[in-house]
Amino acid sequence: MKWTNEFDFLKGPRARWKELIFSMEVLFQYIKGFRNLHFIGPCITIFGSARFDSAHSYYQTTEKLAGELSQLGFAIMTGGGPGIMEAANKGAMQAGGVSLGCNIELPFEQHANPYLDKFVTIRYFSVRKELLRKYSSGFVVMPGGLGTLDEFFEVITLIQTGKIDHFPVVVMGLEYHEKLMAYFESLIKEETVSPGDFDYILFTDDIQMAINHIQTKSEKRVKPRENPNRPLWILGEKKIFKKKV
Repeated sequence: MKWTNEFDFLKGPRARWKELIFSMEVLFQYIKGFRNLHFIGPCITIFGSARFDSAHSYYQTTEKLAGELSQLGFAIMTGGGPGIMEAANKGAMQAGGVSLGCNIELPFEQHANPYLDKFVTIRYFSVRKELLRKYSSGFVVMPGGLGTLDEFFEVITLIQTGKIDHFPVVVMGLEYHEKLMAYFESLIKEETVSPGDFDYILFTDDIQMAINHIQTKSEKRVKPRENPNRPLWILGEKKIFKKKV
């Protein structure tokens, strides 16, 4: 229904019954995410632009990195679309790993890439972001636009404020992110952040350095996420197993 969407909600106060309906819809979106992602195991989420094709070096780097992370036992999650997202899902699938998509509904039509084992579409940005953080053991930030930066800054803010810990973030593309690195250095210089706030962030072009960073920093985070529960068929749950190459 039109009055339940995010656009109307962000206009400001509405009738109480509309706010109640919206709250229920948000709750159902969370439940939808829980039921689809509850048994995915340790997961790395990879963000980046949808505008790079398979001939681009960023696409190829992402595909290789995702494949190597998959071989270490990480599921790979993206927004499920084209570009960097497709590269990550392709790399995971071809390596025999678990390839996942967590999409967002937008006014224009979106198509899932063909390299997904499981795919869930979420209506609200706030719900989608929480699900991605909840089920991820780390993030890889490839070159991208505003959406990529939005996810990146939200994650590092949560790290700084102690809402999440042992959460590695790898930012690939030194030349692309040169000004961003300079900006971070200026924040430290102005003492608006502490140098330790960036301990879990690695800027690099080296795939092996990225993998080592994720492995080292995520070890303490992965252990508490071991899931002793069994899927309940009545809820439509099932485990997603790593495929054999």
